[in-house]
Amino acid sequence: MSLIATDRLSISYGGAEVLRDVTLTITPGEIVTLVGPNGSGKSSLLRALLGVVPPASGRVTRRSGLRIGYVPQKLSLDDTLPLSVGRFLSLPVRRNAAVTAAALDRVGVPGVQDRPLRALSGGQFQRVLLARAILGDPEILMLDEPTQGLDQPGVAAFYRLIEDLRRDLGCAVLMVSHDLHVVMSASDRVICLNGHVCCQGTPRVVSAAPEYRALFGYGTQGALALYRHDHDHDHDHAHDHAHDHAHDHAH
Repeated sequence: MSLIATDRLSISYGGAEVLRDVTLTITPGEIVTLVGPNGSGKSSLLRALLGVVPPASGRVTRRSGLRIGYVPQKLSLDDTLPLSVGRFLSLPVRRNAAVTAAALDRVGVPGVQDRPLRALSGGQFQRVLLARAILGDPEILMLDEPTQGLDQPGVAAFYRLIEDLRRDLGCAVLMVSHDLHVVMSASDRVICLNGHVCCQGTPRVVSAAPEYRALFGYGTQGALALYRHDHDHDHDHAHDHAHDHAHDHAH
């Protein structure tokens, strides 16, 4: 049973089509990543799945009562607003202090409840947004370029956290990302968009697809091997990927 699905979904803004004929299904527990160049329709697709953007044609189906946790690409807050982290996590639904403290601890920023939001670093703020998204015990987490502005170690750490949350909460994850080298290892399935679905499948299948390579070049799989090596401490795995990379080039 799918959590959320689209059937021949198209999206337009002011008469200009940004996405056409997208059919996809997200099932419980999987990590799916949307990749594609700027303007390819990734964020628009996410907003349509959330129900914020209406389809121009086709349809979006969500499981009845589906609990969604959402992490936006950026959230603009007035710097003069004296809003603490704890208060932010209690909007619009009032939350028990122990519950919010546990969520902050779970995402790796313990003890920040009383700090002003504006005093947080970019990485801390992203984790607070993630804490807010998991407070409702989501069946699916949706994240729109959640690592924008983070350095490379911060990016890798954030994706490891997402993998851990998926395992612990049992939720599905759908994220938009431009961090190709990391995403390829953190995903069960990758969907490559460029106004439509260019290709989709496991990371290995997508990274070998001509459509993907036409958009992103050939360097991504070598970076994938390096990330896996660092991430898994599994030398054979990294070797396999490096071997595949060389093998692909040989062809």
